[in-house]
Amino acid sequence: MTMATATLNFDLNDPDDNMAFMRAVKSTDMALALWEIAQNTKKSFQRELDDSDDKSYELLDKVYERFWEIIQERGLKLDDLIN
Repeated sequence: MTMATATLNFDLNDPDDNMAFMRAVKSTDMALALWEIAQNTKKSFQRELDDSDDKSYELLDKVYERFWEIIQERGLKLDDLIN
């Protein structure tokens, strides 16, 4: 079985190509940041909330529901990006 390969070429003097290059090389950092936000931030906020403050929990749930909607709307599957 042969391994598939790909070569990307960028003209780093071209502003659009330079931006595309930066997006490509920073994609792992972006995926890790999204993973951290998705998996750990909500938990840390929940620990800081007062148990009696149901409205804060509801708001936190709504924020994270919207976060996941945005991720899904963009067709991102974080499990495919992070091992």
